[in-house]
Amino acid sequence: VQLQASGGGLVQAGGSLRLSCVASGRTSSSGTMGWFRQSPGKEREFVSAWRGGSQYYADSLKGRFTISRDNAKNTVYLQMNSLKPEDTGVYYCAASSTAWALSASTNPNRYDYWGQGTLVTVSS
Repeated sequence: VQLQASGGGLVQAGGSLRLSCVASGRTSSSGTMGWFRQSPGKEREFVSAWRGGSQYYADSLKGRFTISRDNAKNTVYLQMNSLKPEDTGVYYCAASSTAWALSASTNPNRYDYWGQGTLVTVSS
């Protein structure tokens, strides 16, 4: 499975971006898809996960970020609204062939495949 993330860029605080992650190869709609991010000097942190139509978010991001999936396009999206400077970082999509419990999906070690990351910069 190969993952290609895109959609990052420079945006002002309060703005929006939509990230896309296209999966190719031996993909499955029954596994778990996740988004993580990493800011300079910080560890990679969980953003959101999708599994079988259910969504899960980091508590601090609820209400601003929305994850969705288009199975026909093998694509997972992350709609990010009301962006803040602290949202700046490299965003990675990840995939697992296992349908993890959503609470378990926050662990990056649960994922088998990773995209290359897309940079999001939010200016104040």
